[in-house]
Amino acid sequence: MKQKIVIKVAMGSDKAKSKAMKIAVAMEGVSSVSVGKDNDQLQVVGEGVDSVCLAKSLRKKFCFADIVSVQEVKPPKPEPTPCPQLPCLPPCDYQPPWLAIRHEFPACETGPPGGCPLM
Repeated sequence: MKQKIVIKVAMGSDKAKSKAMKIAVAMEGVSSVSVGKDNDQLQVVGEGVDSVCLAKSLRKKFCFADIVSVQEVKPPKPEPTPCPQLPCLPPCDYQPPWLAIRHEFPACETGPPGGCPLM
C-alpha cells in the first residue's frame, strides 16, 4: 500500500533541507521526497515506509520532527478512451444492374375478369 507521510521539521537553511531529504531517502520503501509548504514540511511517498522510524531518524539530527499526517495514496483512475469515429461517407448512388432494370407490364383492360391473360 502506497502512502504519503507529511512530517514537520524545522529546516532553516538549504543545507538542513538537504540533510532531511537524505535521511528520508535512505529509508526503505521511499519512492519520492519533497519539501512542502512554508519549507518546514517534508512529504515522503513510498510503499511500506515506517513513519515512526522516519520521525525518530529526523529527530536525531533536527531535535524536532512531528508527524502531521499519514495518508494512503490511491492510483488515479484511468480515463476511458473514446472510441474512434469513422468518417461518414456520402450515400452511394451506385445500383447493381439487376436493380436498375424495371419491368413494367401494361395494364390489362380486356380479358377474363379477375386476371390478365398474359400471366
